[in-house]
Amino acid sequence: MQPFNTVSGSAAPLLASNIDTDVIMPKQFLKGIDRKGLDRGLFFHLRFLESGEPNPEFILNQPAWNGAAFLVVGPNFGCGSSREHAVWGLKQVGIRALIGTSFAGIFYDNCQRNGVLAIQLSETQLKQIAGVIGDASTARIEVNLPEQTIELADGTVIPFEIDQLRKQSLLQGLDAIGTTLQRSDQIRSFESRHLAENPWLS
Repeated sequence: MQPFNTVSGSAAPLLASNIDTDVIMPKQFLKGIDRKGLDRGLFFHLRFLESGEPNPEFILNQPAWNGAAFLVVGPNFGCGSSREHAVWGLKQVGIRALIGTSFAGIFYDNCQRNGVLAIQLSETQLKQIAGVIGDASTARIEVNLPEQTIELADGTVIPFEIDQLRKQSLLQGLDAIGTTLQRSDQIRSFESRHLAENPWLS
């Protein structure tokens, strides 16, 4: 998993409330046996017209936000079904972090497990960011995870909170398995001791 340290890039506003996982990754893209092609499916019905051409009105198709590293999103982002494909698709198009006021619980956990930083801010802080990145000339921001700050193009620095276990996992690029394996010596020691104390188990 790619570590997250300090990342700079454009931030695209997608501020509608309750954008669910079927909007993020429609069901027809869940049929594959691997993760290939999910970049095509991301926001499919918003990104593309019925003709198949890119929708010029969708924010990620506009020049200033094409290739954005961040999405600034509305409340309850990622609600709906628990499909992990939604996060895989975000990763495949290069989204490194989501910035919002609230996320659906399972979606939030899926972000953590797949190396996408989900930052929760107050409504006031989010409006401040949205007011700056909504202008193409000031859409670039920097997210510093070690310092837990977001720096806007106008020099404003906004702090954010994050669970320290989540933070360390993201900094080191560790998923749940990788985090567990950091304690492999302790696990083996416990196994040996437990089997010695309970020989009937072996």
